[in-house]
Amino acid sequence: MASASPARLLLDWYDRHARRLPWRVAPEDRKLGEIPDPYRIWLSEIMLQQTTVAAVKDYFEKFCRLWPTVEDLAAAPEEDVMKAWAGLGYYSRARNLKKCAETVASDHAGRFPEDEKTLQTLPGIGPYSAAAIATIAFDRHAAVVDGNVERVLTRLFRIETPLPDAKPQIKAQMGELTPEKRPGDFAQAVMDLGATICTPKRPACALCPWRDICAVQSSELAETLPRKAPKKQKPTRFGAAFVAVDPATGAVLLRRRPPKGLLGGMTEVPGSDWSEDFDTEAALEHAPFPADWRKRMNEVKHTFTHFHLRLAVYRADLAAESLNASARDWWSTPDMLSEEALPTVMRKALTAALD
Repeated sequence: MASASPARLLLDWYDRHARRLPWRVAPEDRKLGEIPDPYRIWLSEIMLQQTTVAAVKDYFEKFCRLWPTVEDLAAAPEEDVMKAWAGLGYYSRARNLKKCAETVASDHAGRFPEDEKTLQTLPGIGPYSAAAIATIAFDRHAAVVDGNVERVLTRLFRIETPLPDAKPQIKAQMGELTPEKRPGDFAQAVMDLGATICTPKRPACALCPWRDICAVQSSELAETLPRKAPKKQKPTRFGAAFVAVDPATGAVLLRRRPPKGLLGGMTEVPGSDWSEDFDTEAALEHAPFPADWRKRMNEVKHTFTHFHLRLAVYRADLAAESLNASARDWWSTPDMLSEEALPTVMRKALTAALD
């Protein structure tokens, strides 16, 4: 009797152990004829870029409650989308999410394209997302490679070339492994294997459906893969944040960041530019207006993709009516702050000022 193929072994395991995720159609439901919703697959894939499943679940469910279809999201005010996204980070993804929804609604009659090439013409959809949407939503054959897949395949085939140089080899191997039948389930199965069995530390090799064909199973080498090229040291930038508070109402002065650039279109407290040579001793020269600015004890520390940030935080108490705010500024009361499109770094600044 011929032994089962690697794809068959993994799909049989997936049918029994698939994770239950809000955007996923379970294997037993697929067998009953239920098909994935391309809108939900796309939304989850964009949210999951550089973010964990645990962090995404609540955001995903909130978006689906607010905007159940791609047409609903396309029609939503951008400010509302940014508010709903606040806290997920990488805010250019939120802006592209809105643009993509508008494009699908206007240029594709509300239907996502099914092939990788056309999907990549949509805002915010790169090669990985296009492959994931094509195969998971439409069962098109595609090589889907995320971090979990990289870990599983470098171990399965003992690929010792460091990332990112190993990426072409991993993608080629994934393309060969992916079956013509159920390619979407197979892609999700490899992801689940990496998330639950073939974990970064202490992989549970004894439970793995590929243990008999894995080149490094149960060896000390497993935890060393995938290899990664040394990371460049991130620079540290410095700056100052200025939190104005109306003592009568507790309202805080906020403003909108420019639409392009880092945190574009998000809400912030007034502040200085951020730079490596920022003169912290002269921070008050960057205050948005004259006031009794008092430096807070707690400094804000935050890390972005390409740099670390350290912000000195200053607070001033003044009546809202005493300030002639500009058109881009507004006062937000305590009960409204949680609804503002404040990125995490700005929420840290507010915490430092208000505590």
